[in-house]
Amino acid sequence: MPPRIDHVVIAVSDYERSNRFYADVLGVEVEEISRGRYAYRLADGQQLNVHGPGASPVPRAADPVKPGNSDLCFRWDGRPEEAVAHLLSHGVEVELGPAARTGGSGRGTSVYFRDPDGTLLELISYR
Repeated sequence: MPPRIDHVVIAVSDYERSNRFYADVLGVEVEEISRGRYAYRLADGQQLNVHGPGASPVPRAADPVKPGNSDLCFRWDGRPEEAVAHLLSHGVEVELGPAARTGGSGRGTSVYFRDPDGTLLELISYR
């Protein structure tokens, strides 16, 4: 069996703003972790480690991720139209979609939006 992703790193410019956005819009559990960082816990043991102002993780990538330069897709269990309604109810502008796309489970329908730093986020539905 090939390995599975345990966590990925994103960077933010303002912890408070980003923590609120990811908790409110994506329903993550925000947890403060070591070396001035946060973790955004998702379902099934998935996690985003968050680097931001004052973070000093060791080791780190040769060219560390910067705020706004990530591109992440999350699985949405509802219909694409429900994803749009959810985003709009939180004041989040939909950038593109619903649009047919291919994801980790095959063909789906995606809705694209951005976090407060400009990171491209995607909700994909396989319904």
